[in-house]
Amino acid sequence: MEIGVYSFGERTIDSETNQLISPQERMRRLIEEIEFADQVGLDVFAVGEHHRPDFVVSAPAVVLGAAAARTHRIRLSSAVVVLSSDDPVRVFEQFATVDLLSQGRAEIMVGRGSFIESFPLFGYDLQDYDALFEEKLQLLLQIRANEYITWSGHFRPPLRHQGVYPRPVQNPLPVWVAVGGTPESAIRAGSLGLPMAIAIIGGIPERFRYLKDLHAEAAFKAGYAQVPPISINSHGVIADHSQDAFDQAFPAFKHMMDRIGRERGWPPMTREQFAFSVSLRGANFVGSPQQVIEKILYQYEIFHHDRFLLQISVGTLPHRTVLRSIELLGTIVAPAVKKAIGGEAGPQVASAAAQQKSLD
Repeated sequence: MEIGVYSFGERTIDSETNQLISPQERMRRLIEEIEFADQVGLDVFAVGEHHRPDFVVSAPAVVLGAAAARTHRIRLSSAVVVLSSDDPVRVFEQFATVDLLSQGRAEIMVGRGSFIESFPLFGYDLQDYDALFEEKLQLLLQIRANEYITWSGHFRPPLRHQGVYPRPVQNPLPVWVAVGGTPESAIRAGSLGLPMAIAIIGGIPERFRYLKDLHAEAAFKAGYAQVPPISINSHGVIADHSQDAFDQAFPAFKHMMDRIGRERGWPPMTREQFAFSVSLRGANFVGSPQQVIEKILYQYEIFHHDRFLLQISVGTLPHRTVLRSIELLGTIVAPAVKKAIGGEAGPQVASAAAQQKSLD
C-alpha cells in the first residue's frame, strides 16, 4: 500500500496566534510539509484546488512544480483538479511540466469539485455540471494517449490535428478519479480503467464499500483484466498520545466543518460526534500511531485498497503538529501497515476488531 498526505492549504485562524494566517506563510508551510513528507519516506503528497479565501491552493500544478524542485522521490498529485471548469489541454500541459520537473513523479487526480466557485469564475453553467466533467475527462484521456489531437465537443473549440506539449516522462501520465458518494462516478472510473480515490470524511467506512464494488464491476464489464487501484482519502491527526491528537484536532476540525456547515445547512459538530468519528468505525484517523495503524488495517479488510492518503491540515493546526503527524505517519504508521499487509495483517486486524468489540 502507498501511504501519503493531501492538503488544500487551509487558511483559517492560527490557534497559537489567534490571527488569520497570511497566504504567504501558509504557502511556505505547505511546501515545507511536502518536503518533509519526502524526507520521512511517504509515497504521495497531493494538493487540492479551491477558489475560496479559506484555502491558498487555486493552482495545484504551480505548487507541485515548486515542490518538485525540493523533493526527490515522493509522488506529486492533485487532489483534485476541478476538471469541469478547466481546460483539459492546459491541465495536461501543466502536469506534464510537473512530470518533467520531478523526473516522472506527477499524477493528476480529477474530480467534479465539492465547491461551486470555479464554475461562475470561469464562465460555466452549473446546469452542465455532469456533462462538463464527462466531456472534459474524455478529452484529457485522448490527449494523454495521443500527441496530435483531432476532437470536437460542446464546451470547447475543436482541435484539428494539433499537438499538445510538452509530453511527460511517464507514458501514460497517471490519472485518478476522485469520488464522494456518487455511484455514477465510480462506474465511470471503472469503465475507463482509471484508478479511483474514495473520499471518506464522514459516516462509517462500510457504507462506501459499494463504490469499490461498482468500480470493479464496471472495469470487468469494460474488458479490463485487472481492477484499477483504489485509494481511501480521509481526515486525521497523529500524535504521540491519543488524547493529545484529539485535543489538537477537535478545535481545528470543528472550526472548518462548522464554517462549511453554515453554507450547506449542517448543524454544528459536537464533541460527541467527533469522538465517534475517531473511533475504529468512524471516518477520522485521529489518535496515536498504533490507533491509526489498526484503523488503516481495519479498513483494508473492507476495501483492500492500494493507497491511503491522510489530510492532516483540516483547519489551521500548529505547524509543529502537522509536521509531527507527517513524521509519525512516515516513520511508524506506514512501515507497520506495509509490513502487516505483506503477510501479517491478520493479527493486527483481529486486534483492532477485538478492541472495537470491547468498546461496543
